[in-house]
Amino acid sequence: MSSSSTTKFGLKAALSLSVGLTALAAGAGMTAMAQDEAEEGTKRLNTVTITATKREQTLQDVPVAVSVVDDATIEKAEILDLNDLQSVVPSLGIRTFQTSANATFTIRGFGNGSNNVGVEPSVGVFIDGVYRSRAAAQIGDLPAIERVEVLRGPQSTLFGKNASAGVVSVVTRKPSDTFGGSAEASFGNFNLQRYKGYVTGPIGDGVAFSLGGGLNKRDGTATEIISGADVNERNRWNLRGQLMFEPTANQEWRIIVDADEIDEVCCIAANVVDDAANTAIIESLGGQIAQPGNPFSREIALNSLPENVVENRGISVHGDIEFDGFTLSSITAYRETDAFQNYDIDYSSADLASLRDDVGLETFTQELRLTSNGDGDLDWMVGGFYFDEKVSRDSQLSYDSQFRDFLNVAGQIELSGDPDNPAVIAFITGQQAAGVLPDALAGLLEPAVLLTPGSVGADGTGTLESVGQDDKAISLFGTADWHLTDRLTASFGLNYTSNEKESRLNIQSSDALAAIDLTQAGYNALVAGVAQANMVDITDPTQVAAFVSSPTYPTIQAVALNIASNLNTDDPAFDTMDPSTFAPGFSNPLAAFTAFQFQPPFLNIPNAVEDGRTDDEEFTYSFRLAYDLTDNINVYGSYATGWKSSSINLGRDSRPFPADFTPSVDPDTEISIGQVVDPFTGAVVRAAPSSPIQDAGLAVPNLTTGTRFAEPEDSSVFELGLKGAWDNFALNVAVFDQKIENFQGNVFLGTGFVLTNAEEQSATGLELDMSWSPTDNLTFNFAGTFLDPEYDSFPNGTSLDADGDSTSANQTGETPTGIPQTVTSTSVLYNFNLTENWGGFFRGDWQYEEGTDFYPVSSPEPRALLDATGFTREINLFNASLGFENANGLGITFWGRNIFDDEYLTSTFPGVAQAGRFDGYPSQPQTYGVTLRKIF
Repeated sequence: MSSSSTTKFGLKAALSLSVGLTALAAGAGMTAMAQDEAEEGTKRLNTVTITATKREQTLQDVPVAVSVVDDATIEKAEILDLNDLQSVVPSLGIRTFQTSANATFTIRGFGNGSNNVGVEPSVGVFIDGVYRSRAAAQIGDLPAIERVEVLRGPQSTLFGKNASAGVVSVVTRKPSDTFGGSAEASFGNFNLQRYKGYVTGPIGDGVAFSLGGGLNKRDGTATEIISGADVNERNRWNLRGQLMFEPTANQEWRIIVDADEIDEVCCIAANVVDDAANTAIIESLGGQIAQPGNPFSREIALNSLPENVVENRGISVHGDIEFDGFTLSSITAYRETDAFQNYDIDYSSADLASLRDDVGLETFTQELRLTSNGDGDLDWMVGGFYFDEKVSRDSQLSYDSQFRDFLNVAGQIELSGDPDNPAVIAFITGQQAAGVLPDALAGLLEPAVLLTPGSVGADGTGTLESVGQDDKAISLFGTADWHLTDRLTASFGLNYTSNEKESRLNIQSSDALAAIDLTQAGYNALVAGVAQANMVDITDPTQVAAFVSSPTYPTIQAVALNIASNLNTDDPAFDTMDPSTFAPGFSNPLAAFTAFQFQPPFLNIPNAVEDGRTDDEEFTYSFRLAYDLTDNINVYGSYATGWKSSSINLGRDSRPFPADFTPSVDPDTEISIGQVVDPFTGAVVRAAPSSPIQDAGLAVPNLTTGTRFAEPEDSSVFELGLKGAWDNFALNVAVFDQKIENFQGNVFLGTGFVLTNAEEQSATGLELDMSWSPTDNLTFNFAGTFLDPEYDSFPNGTSLDADGDSTSANQTGETPTGIPQTVTSTSVLYNFNLTENWGGFFRGDWQYEEGTDFYPVSSPEPRALLDATGFTREINLFNASLGFENANGLGITFWGRNIFDDEYLTSTFPGVAQAGRFDGYPSQPQTYGVTLRKIF
């Protein structure tokens, strides 16, 4: 961050804090006057109790930045799942992309973990204290929520390895020894039908139960125009049962069993930017791209519908035993998650490519805690946490029935010498549409590289992946709160975490073209061409022997090597390589086909060089000072560290590190530096660069480098906070400077992900959370997060060109994309009485997110393309609800979300095998409906 931007932000933060303190003082004064004139019992704001710190405390007493959403807010704001939670918690961001099972959680702009099952999130999600390790296990609807707590900033002292950015803790209702329950039904546009039920009560002396469940069905918000089918539908159910028993006065035990399932046709990625050549090629194959450049048409053309099936099930046992001076707590849990997806990755009705993915998780966790329960000067807690998870993934990326034709058309346009000429594009695609375009793959490419006719781009070829990971971790932690005086408390926390991972990747590629070394094939063609130009019969050993023994043959070899090695035909140096031995303009005729080598062979792990293991350990700690200025106001200062263990790339983009292998083609210059063997003499004309993988004999053709895993994240935050609470006014303020070293970035490139570490990413910020209830009936809430995010050091970042091809780039000093600098949530709640038995409420919410760039400064071409569309990431969502309730528990609520139909894109990415095309994920449209509810 530059000094000027730091100063600017510091002034902004100071000004905002001053305004907040002024409002606090005014609120305190008004409250004091009101208390002088009012009777007892005029308190209008409820005291909020939280347990996310693993000790029951009030929100105002906890010296941590925490947001709490209670059950009343969840009900009145129509918050259905964790995705909706971000509308009332500005520091929390949740983005869902191409499948129902994939979501990315961020807090204060930090977070990752979507899509690549080997990347664990930086935001830990816990439901009733049980860790949910992946988004697929987190996003389903939940019954009977009591509250959701969002802890902002590193929380590794208490939560271990995967809380380097924060924690989301969901607390459901405990069973009651009094019989009761609720039932509700909702109906809305898109044929919404949502049913929820909950019942609880005693079943014996000291034994109580609860059972909750729900069914959520809705037609799609988009249409697949070829079949007319709905896409982006809802079809999910959930069940959660609890049994609580108290065998003695000092014991409480709970057994929780849950299951949920999602089976949906979801989710669409609509075209945002399309290239004229792409559209022409797709149409020449008889396909369509629905509404090119109009992602909010709610239409998409596919040749197969996206399938998403997510199944979760689990059981946990919770126990609390009170002893003299302390309480022993235990949480034992076992969970299974299966997530299947099948979708058309070219996002057109042409039958080009598809992806099937099946992920399985088996997770066992055990937590033990001893917590003091005395009233002395020292409150303490010690505990341990054990984590054991097995991950499996089977995936198939397939080239489908029209992919070969697509390659043929695209290749001939590229080989035409004028690929951007509309007349050339129209002529070649016109021939394809008429069925008279020659098969250049069979006529030129396959004979040149000695492939079986019809093998390049053949239907059913591609990649098969079978990967797995065993993940074991143990954490030991302790905290102490030392009450130095009645008003001053010092808090300390320490955590030791050890994490071992063992991964297995078995990825087989049947992409025939991608296995061919085009440098070697080009060299062979060049020397053979020179021989034939000199009237040498290359089938006659005598003539060949004379040719290779001539004094000019070393020169022929050298020139052929240079020309064949330069696979980038746009390089000016290419035009200078025209020695007299060759015909004018002679070049590697196969160079254009490097762009179509999509899935080259892989080097599986473990192998002799790469063991596929990571073994990490770290101490994290926290220190806080909290001081009660008055009975209503307290301030705190804190410094805390966080940690996230190594993440392993369990996908087709897993590649050896540069330290282990030197690729045969330099990724920056596109010049081949790999081994070349003379076809006539059998001699090595150029040896491959030495590297551990090459020297071990493990190298495969066209192997490239990248990352196998990302190094552990280390986070830290310095935070100053102020909390105030009165009868009708509450204010929480936090100013922070947060950094993550080795932030684990995960960049989506259409068919896979690039996993890397940003050396340092930071965010300086201010958070405000205010609630004011000027009357018994009226409450205003405002929450805001104001950030200044930056890559302080990211020399090995990733950039994209206009075709969507990735290269390395120095992103130091850039603003991370997708992190809004300003996010606010504003709401008003008005309660009123209609009659003696009937009351009502109105609630309105406005969620605002400042727009962010789709691509960083280091990717100027796609950045300019997307900017030119006028589409934005800015969010302006208005939600409202109007409800009526009677004394007998009967209620009806009319509600709407995104009632003004705000349109924005959550993300964009380059099209698969379609240069110049970018697709994106459009926002959800306006929804509205009515909910009938009965509480008994």
